[in-house]
Amino acid sequence: MELRDLRYFLAVAQQESITKAAEYLFIAQPSLSRRMQKLESELNRLLFVRGSRKVTLTQAGELLKKRAEEMLQLYEKTQAELLADGESLSGDVYIGGGESCGVRIVARAAKQIQSKYPEVKFHFFSGDTHDVKDKLDKGLIDFGVFVEPSDLTEYDYIRLPAEDTWGVLMPKSSILAQKESVTANDLKGLPLICSRHSIVQKALDEWFSASDCKPAVNVTYNLIYNASLMVEEGMGYAIGLDRLINTTGSDLCFRPLSPRLTARLVVAWKKHQVMSKASGAFLNALKKASEPLRDTEDGEEKRDTVTSK
Repeated sequence: MELRDLRYFLAVAQQESITKAAEYLFIAQPSLSRRMQKLESELNRLLFVRGSRKVTLTQAGELLKKRAEEMLQLYEKTQAELLADGESLSGDVYIGGGESCGVRIVARAAKQIQSKYPEVKFHFFSGDTHDVKDKLDKGLIDFGVFVEPSDLTEYDYIRLPAEDTWGVLMPKSSILAQKESVTANDLKGLPLICSRHSIVQKALDEWFSASDCKPAVNVTYNLIYNASLMVEEGMGYAIGLDRLINTTGSDLCFRPLSPRLTARLVVAWKKHQVMSKASGAFLNALKKASEPLRDTEDGEEKRDTVTSK
C-alpha cells in the first residue's frame, strides 16, 4: 500500500465518485478504478459500496479513511520537520487541548516564538482529554494541554501558572442565580450536564459525595459551548470551568461551586520524544512563562519544574 494509493482513496471518499475523483486528481478514470480495486484486493476488504450515482464507504472503508488521514498527516508533519532550514528556526508545532482560560499562557509562548521566528507555524486542535491523548500517542500533535485531574503517567509535563474554578452555568431566571455560589444540596435533584471525561466525573462525584449527594446527570458533553446551548434550551444546568462562556448580554450566568473546586492546567508531551527545533524552542518559551508558578511547602517557596512520572 503506497501513500499515493491512500491519497487516491481519500479523494474518492471525499468526492463520493470515482469519476469526479479522477477529474480532481487529473488521472484517467479507468486507471483510478483499477487502483482502488487493487487496494481492496490487497486488504482483502470491500471498501466501497458502488451505487448508480455515488460510492459510499463500507465500515472497513470508514476505518481506512480515518487511518489514512492520520498516516498522511504524520507523513507531512515529519517531512516538514526534516525539510526545515537547519540554519534558521522554522517548522510547524502541533498542540491539542481542552477548554481553559489557561490556554492564554500557551498562546503567549507561541506568540513569543513567532515574533522572533516568523517562519514557525502553530496548529491548534480542540478536543477532550481522550481525543488529545489519542493524537499525542500517535505523534499527530507535539503537545497536549490537559485540565487536571488527568492520568499523565505516560508523559512528561509542566504545570502552568493558571487555575480554573468549577461552577454551574445556568439561566439568569433560575433561583440559584440569586446566590453567590452553589452547593451540592442546591443541585440535588436538578438535571445536570457534565463532562463526559471519566476522571472529571470522578472528581465531581467526590465533591458531591462530601455532601452525601448524588448528582442527577442527564446529559454529557466534551465542549462547554455545546453544553451552553443545551442550558439555553432548558435541558439542565451545566457544570464546567469559569471564564469559558461569555455570559455578558446573554440569558445565562455562572456561579462557582461551594466548597470551592479548582483545576490546574498542564502541558504534556511523550516521554523520550525527539522534538523538532521549533517544538523545543516553544517548550523553552513555555517553561519561562511558567516560572512564576510556585508551591509553598513547610513555609518555603518552591519553583515548579518539569515533571516526569
